[in-house]
Amino acid sequence: MIGVIAKADQVATVEEFFQLFKTPWEFVNEGRAYDVVVATVDDIPEVDARLLVLYGAEAKNCDATLGVAQRSRHRGVPLNYRGASLPIYGAVLTFSEGGAVVPCVTASGKSGEVAGFRAHAAGVTVMRLGYDLFGEVDHLLSAGQPPENAHVPTLDSHIMMLREWILDAGIPVVEIPPAPAGSRLVVCLTHDIDFAGIRNHRFDHTMWGFLYRSTIGAVRNLVRGRLSWRQLLHSWRAAMSVPFVWLGWAKDFWEPFEWYLRLEKSLPATYFLIPFKGRPGDHVSGRHATRRVAAYDVTDLPHWTATLMKEGHELGVHGIDAWHSVERGREELRRIASVTGESRVGIRMHWLLRGENTFHVLENAGYAYDSSVGYNETIGYRCGTTQPFRPPGARDLLELPMHIQDGALFYPNRLDLSEAEAWRRCERLIEHARSVGGVITLLWHDRSHAAERFWGGFYSRLLQALKSTQVWFATGAQATAWFRKRRDVRFDLTELPDGHRRARLRYEGDEIAPPLTIRVHRPSGEAGGTVSIGDTTPIFCDVTWNGRTPIEVEELHRLPVRQTTTGLPRQ
Repeated sequence: MIGVIAKADQVATVEEFFQLFKTPWEFVNEGRAYDVVVATVDDIPEVDARLLVLYGAEAKNCDATLGVAQRSRHRGVPLNYRGASLPIYGAVLTFSEGGAVVPCVTASGKSGEVAGFRAHAAGVTVMRLGYDLFGEVDHLLSAGQPPENAHVPTLDSHIMMLREWILDAGIPVVEIPPAPAGSRLVVCLTHDIDFAGIRNHRFDHTMWGFLYRSTIGAVRNLVRGRLSWRQLLHSWRAAMSVPFVWLGWAKDFWEPFEWYLRLEKSLPATYFLIPFKGRPGDHVSGRHATRRVAAYDVTDLPHWTATLMKEGHELGVHGIDAWHSVERGREELRRIASVTGESRVGIRMHWLLRGENTFHVLENAGYAYDSSVGYNETIGYRCGTTQPFRPPGARDLLELPMHIQDGALFYPNRLDLSEAEAWRRCERLIEHARSVGGVITLLWHDRSHAAERFWGGFYSRLLQALKSTQVWFATGAQATAWFRKRRDVRFDLTELPDGHRRARLRYEGDEIAPPLTIRVHRPSGEAGGTVSIGDTTPIFCDVTWNGRTPIEVEELHRLPVRQTTTGLPRQ
C-alpha cells in the first residue's frame, strides 16, 4: 500500500497519476502503517513506512537528518537515471555528495551533480529526489513536451522509476498494466479525411498544389531518392488524369475508403470526418487559415459511411470550431451523430488546434474522447505517455494521445525522413509500448496511399509488423471504453480487528472484455536470492481478471513465483 502526502493543489494530479500507475494507494491517514510513503510537501510528518520517497526542489525538514546539504538550484535541467535522459520542466535541486548516501539520479550537463539519492534513517529506506513528481505530471498532462523531447516517454519513465525504487527496497508491487490480458499493447488505426477525393477540387489551391507536387516536385523527389522511377511515372499519369476524374471517366485516385478497407480487412479503424464543408473555422492564426476549408462533408458520403460502419469501423468528428466553442462543438457532434446514430462520439481537431480551455469546451460539448494531443511536426509523446488520460480540469473526457503521423514523418517541411529512418523511429515507439503497455495511435491521412505521396507501402509494412506481435487493435471508442473500465477498478481497504488492513480489487460495472491483467511484481530476492539494489529486472506473476468476482490482494501475494517469468524490458 502506498500512502501519499501531497500539496493541497496537487490532489487531482495525484489521483490521475495513480490511474496511470494502477496500484493500491491512498492519501496518508495519521496512525496507519504503509509499505511506501510518497511525499512532495516540505514538512514531512512522522510516518510508519518501509520506504519513504521524497520529491521536491525545496528543502525538506528531514534533509539535515539524512546528512546532506543543498548544492544548487536549476530550472529545466534534464536528469540522468541509469543511462537514460529524463526531461524535467520545473525546478531541480542538487545535493552535495557525502555521508552514507547512494547517488541514483544526476543532473545532466551540470558536472554530474547529484539530483537524487538513496539513504537509510532509523530503519527506513529514503529516496530523496530534487524535483516535484506531481508538478512534473501536471505539466506533462496540460502543457505537454516541446518537439525536441517528443522521443522521450517522460511520464511513463516517472512511473517506471517509482516502481523500480519500491522493488529495490524489497517491497512487492501489485498493479493493473495498461493493456488487456494476452496483449502487450493496444493499437488504434485512425484516418483524418480532409479531402475524400480530388474530384471535389477544381482550380483551387489543393488542385494546383497537387499538380506541382506530382510533376516538378516528383522529379525533385526522384533525385532525392524519395521516389522510384515507377512512382514518378505513376505520379505523372495521375496528374494527366485529373480532367477525366472530373468528367467521371477515370477513377478518383484520392478516394481513400476502398484502399483502406482492403488493407485493414478485419482490423477496426477510426475515421474522423469533416462535419461541414466550406468552413475554415474561427480564431485560426497563420497566413493560410483559409486552407482549412474542406470541399466535402459527411453528408456527401452516404455509401461510404454506411459501408464503414457495417465493416465495424468508427466514425468520429474532424472538428473545425469545437476546440474553442461549446455551441459549435455540439453542432459538429450532432452532424456526425445523425449519421452514426451514436450519442457518444470522439473527435480529432483539424490541424490539431488546441487552446487553453479546449478540454473543458470539448467535455461540455458532449464528446466522449479527444485524440488531438500529438505533434504536426514530429512523432512521439506529447504528454510523455502511451496511456489515455483524463486532462486536467476534465470530469469525464478522456484524451487518446496521437503518436505517429504520416505527414510528420515524410513532409519536406517536417521531419522529411527516408523510409529507413522513419522505420527506425516508429520501431522505437512501438518497442516502448510493447514494454510498458498503453496505446500506439497511428494517423494516416486519406490521400497518403496515392500519388503524389506514395506512403501506403510504408503503412502496409507497419501494419504487418504490428499484426505479428501481441496487439489488440481497437477503435478510439473501444480503446477509451476499455481504459474507462480499468479506471473504474478500485482497491478497497478493509480494517481488520487486529489493526491490519486488507485490500480488495473491486469492479461494479459490466464484464471487462477483453479482460484485465493483475500483475504481481516480486523483488528479485523472492526468487531464491537476495534483493540486489539496482537489479531492475523484477519477476512477476500475471492473473487474468474480467471484474466479475472481487480479488483479495493478499491472495495474489501468495501466488507462486515462476522462474520462467521475465521482467519488462527496461528503457
